Amino acid sequence: MRSAIMGTAMLAVVCCGIYPVLVYGLGRAFADKADGSIIFDEKGVVRGSKLIGQNFTAAKYFHPRPSSAGNGYDATSSGGSNLGPTSKKLADAIAQNLADYRSQNGLATNADVPADAVTGSASGLDPHISLENATLQAPRVAKERGMKVEDVGTMIVRYTDSPDLGFLGDAGVNVLRLNLALDGVK
Repeated sequence: MRSAIMGTAMLAVVCCGIYPVLVYGLGRAFADKADGSIIFDEKGVVRGSKLIGQNFTAAKYFHPRPSSAGNGYDATSSGGSNLGPTSKKLADAIAQNLADYRSQNGLATNADVPADAVTGSASGLDPHISLENATLQAPRVAKERGMKVEDVGTMIVRYTDSPDLGFLGDAGVNVLRLNLALDGVK
């Protein structure tokens, strides 16, 4: 009986005391990530998260990847379309996205377009676009905002996240952070 009581007491201390304090401490050490990487504007109002994409459709904004999450960028319904490579519905959606992208950005009807501009991510909430995608959108955004393309290009570089650990994955432009920064430019 004594060993059962001691075992229970030790597990209670470890599981109900030490472990929660350790997890909480780690969460505070990485508070930005643990709290959802929230982005606040200059007035302290929450504008979004660096980790979750948002839908921007106005011509003055960089547009994110297409999303199949709920009705599009619905964080409560994260997920891809689950359509396979032989799906006619997927092929039709990509063809429509391709035509829309070329039209919106003033590209020729046979211009190459990066894959992330016409296909959704697995989560449907990817906050990044490729550098190539951002570069193709830059002239449209610059024109709509009355800016020089070079100045928009500088902003793209500033809001490009490098690959994890410097080599895992590709560099990506955080669309929300870039668009918020552009809104702050006078």
